[in-house]
Amino acid sequence: MEKRPPTRGRPAGKSSFDPRVAKAFGNVVREERLKSGLAQEKLSLLARVERAHLGKIERGESLPTLPLIMRLSKALDVKAAYLISQMEQQLDQCEGGGR
Repeated sequence: MEKRPPTRGRPAGKSSFDPRVAKAFGNVVREERLKSGLAQEKLSLLARVERAHLGKIERGESLPTLPLIMRLSKALDVKAAYLISQMEQQLDQCEGGGR
């Protein structure tokens, strides 16, 4: 049996996107942005992300990468762990305490 060389990325047809997680994280980012008094445009500039992509994140249509989460947390002046913990709290509330 011949070995195939490794390929980059996910296997065809596989997804790591979880819409519940994306929506919860987006809600947290939007809440923190509004608390900070930042417009989407300003946050997108500070985090070095396209405004349209930030909108998709806030609506739960896109799940950001770890480097982008780090840039968003820095722009929002909070720890990335805080954003994640707030997201987990939202998920726990939606699911009645369990995951």
